[in-house]
Amino acid sequence: MAELPPGGQPPASPVPPGPVPGGGQPAAPPVDREPPGYAVPSAPAGAGPGVPTWPGVPAGPGVPAGPAVPAGPEAGWPSGPAPVPTGGKASRWRVGWRRGLIMAATIVVIAGCAIAMLLTLGQNLGVEALVIGLVAAILPVPVLVVCFLWLDRYEPEPMKYLVFCFAWGAAVSTYASLNVNTWAAGVFARNDLPDSLTAVFVAPFIEELTKTLGPILLLVIRRREWSGITDGIVYCGMSAIGFAMVENILYLGGHGYASGAEQYGRATGAQMLFAIFIVRVLLTAFAHPLFTAMAGVGLGIAARSSDRRIRVLAPFAGVLLAMMLHGAWNLMPSLAVATGQNLILLYGYIGLMVPIFFGMVGLAVWLRGWEGRLTERTLPDYVRAGWLSPPEVASLGSLGRRHSARRWARRVAGDAGLKAMRGYQFSATRLALLRDGMLRGLDDKPADRAGAMREEAELLAAIAGYRQVFTGRDPQAPDARWDGERYHIAFPDGVRRVVDAPDQPVVPIPVVLAPPPPPPVPVHPGAYGPPGGYGPPGGYRPPYGPPPGGYPPPGWR
Repeated sequence: MAELPPGGQPPASPVPPGPVPGGGQPAAPPVDREPPGYAVPSAPAGAGPGVPTWPGVPAGPGVPAGPAVPAGPEAGWPSGPAPVPTGGKASRWRVGWRRGLIMAATIVVIAGCAIAMLLTLGQNLGVEALVIGLVAAILPVPVLVVCFLWLDRYEPEPMKYLVFCFAWGAAVSTYASLNVNTWAAGVFARNDLPDSLTAVFVAPFIEELTKTLGPILLLVIRRREWSGITDGIVYCGMSAIGFAMVENILYLGGHGYASGAEQYGRATGAQMLFAIFIVRVLLTAFAHPLFTAMAGVGLGIAARSSDRRIRVLAPFAGVLLAMMLHGAWNLMPSLAVATGQNLILLYGYIGLMVPIFFGMVGLAVWLRGWEGRLTERTLPDYVRAGWLSPPEVASLGSLGRRHSARRWARRVAGDAGLKAMRGYQFSATRLALLRDGMLRGLDDKPADRAGAMREEAELLAAIAGYRQVFTGRDPQAPDARWDGERYHIAFPDGVRRVVDAPDQPVVPIPVVLAPPPPPPVPVHPGAYGPPGGYGPPGGYRPPYGPPPGGYPPPGWR
């Protein structure tokens, strides 16, 4: 049974439920289907581990109190609570050893490619051109990184995986692509073929393939870190940003500054550097992230699908689409040079690349909102079990509501409350993604199902622990509990009453409850009226205090 609520108030008569801020919608209806082998854990008395118990209120509708464990007779679990599968120590040691070996090998490969690439650039460009090209190439990186991190605000990815993808693109992908492209250019030259064939028929394929291999490796090893298409776009985008940064060093420092300085002096080199900077950074900085984001869409679809065919075909289709788009991009300047019609570049840029760019941006923003609404579709299962309350689920549905909940937590519990609310929101989002994966049947192996159940129990325990920091500290919120079906509210007259949940959950809006209305005056002497002592005693004042500054006056609008 959940104590109410992080950033919200229960409905209390005679105060009607208020609107959800920001035009929000009520929580989605509970999902009735559950895959074999999974059942929502029932909240033990007190809304899970560590939450105070209110005597006399059941832990959940028809579920005995106990640890948060799934129960699934269809999957072979015995009736009643089942222990959380933990796995053997030897099995976990083997998995950890394998992952450690793969991680060490990956670090060695990235470091080796980075050193080789640095030596190659230094030898071809010279130290001065290398430093100037590096400084100019780094300038757009923070802007691009912030854009991708903005997409990932609901469930931020671990920084170590983002750094891995960036380093993979900057070191492994660039080194492999440079060598393959150089080899292909030599083959075409020996056969008296134009060098532009390398840019159209070789570079798009090797570059998109190598940029995507890093995220693919992450998907294979750490599939649970992928929450969907948004994660695929972010991981592949980080790899593309790293690749574009190193490639820009070659163009800005080599074809720009070094080429101009060798022929006409440093002033000309600076001018050529500036001209290439405008084209490659200001106008087309989105190119590589846009191409590889297509592969990210395919990887994200594969990560959230239980169909083995989709797991194979979706990444293949995404990488192929990225290669085709990249090839079309490189084809336009080749055609412009071959025909002498520079308008081909303008028409291709405005008519093809710009619409695709804005289409991808719109898709990414829509997916970002979909990830936020996922909590309202999956967490009602835990509301029915008594782990969460309706206002808690409603407060997770948008970034605006989450921000309001964090402000509320900081007001009632200080910086510790703000930190706890952030942890609470992150854990609740992870729980929603985990539940969605259960409903999709992503874990088809017993070991994977055991891991999902173990992670579910850990997230529920974490949510209950975070809730303790800010629950019960708001002087304007009544003492209330949620039992999975109804609210149990302590009214100002000292009576605890059971109140049904409203259709539209109440989310963070401070409310001062008004005192009960005075007793009605009898119409005729001697007529039946209320018993003596009914109504508020003399000098009665609401026990919840005045609202803090900046909040609306008591009551609902």
